[in-house]
Amino acid sequence: MKWLVMIAVLLLALGSFASWFFSQPGPKQLDMVNNVMPGDSNAKLLVQDKIYDKELGLGLNIWSPDSAATKPLPVIVFIYGGGWRDGDKDQYAFTGRALANRGYIVVLPDYRLFPKTRFPGFLEDSAKALAWVDDNISQYGGDANRIFLSGQSAGAYNVMMLALDPQWLGREGKSPDLIRGVAALAGPYDFYPFDSVTTKQSFGDYPAPEMTQPVNFVRSDAPPLWLSSGTDDTQVKPRNSKTLRDKILEAGGQAEYVEYADIDHLEIMMAVAKPFRYKAPVLDDMVTFFERHK
Repeated sequence: MKWLVMIAVLLLALGSFASWFFSQPGPKQLDMVNNVMPGDSNAKLLVQDKIYDKELGLGLNIWSPDSAATKPLPVIVFIYGGGWRDGDKDQYAFTGRALANRGYIVVLPDYRLFPKTRFPGFLEDSAKALAWVDDNISQYGGDANRIFLSGQSAGAYNVMMLALDPQWLGREGKSPDLIRGVAALAGPYDFYPFDSVTTKQSFGDYPAPEMTQPVNFVRSDAPPLWLSSGTDDTQVKPRNSKTLRDKILEAGGQAEYVEYADIDHLEIMMAVAKPFRYKAPVLDDMVTFFERHK
């Protein structure tokens, strides 16, 4: 009888945990699974919840290699996705850990989401975060002369707009010249007219929709771009990245495109986490791009 009670209690506890686990956002689930897998041991959360915008209360996390560095390290500012309505910097710790383990200072900032803001609020926040990094990252072991941007989905859109349209960083007294390169995963860059719920919510009221599209800001002196998509991505179709690459090359800039077979919109981000790296060499390819330009 005692064993039956213990088994019942155990099953109840497992059921409660499973219910709680699957109630968490997808990136948080991915991060928790990632943390129980071995690997990426040379990484630590250096700073948590550092406020970069006091008025709005927006903060950022900083990851770094756990081993001591003899010189300032290159920096990656990673902007998470979520359709401009979901996401949290803490849910993407697996990304900070993965890139810090490869020898980078990694900054994960939060930004305002719908319905608290619409275009261009999330770009203004992302620009403020990048300006803060440029001004302060040397205090945390980062090299302000080697700052890269990266992001997935809506986050890829944010970083691409910062890199291509000078007005956003210009409002912070900065220039896109501070960006050494951009590695973008499954980003929307040419999506007008707005035909999805998320784009209508975040962009539909803007009076000049052409000003929201990254492809309209192509220029020859843009930072080098690494663009990627999965062949099975039906949410943000690969043509977004292909079109942007082609237009950048036509303008005389630097851009490359990598396409991953049998990978969908979520799996391209999942492939950065330890349990799913077998799906596609996304992390290795990103780091190869960073190493080539650092």
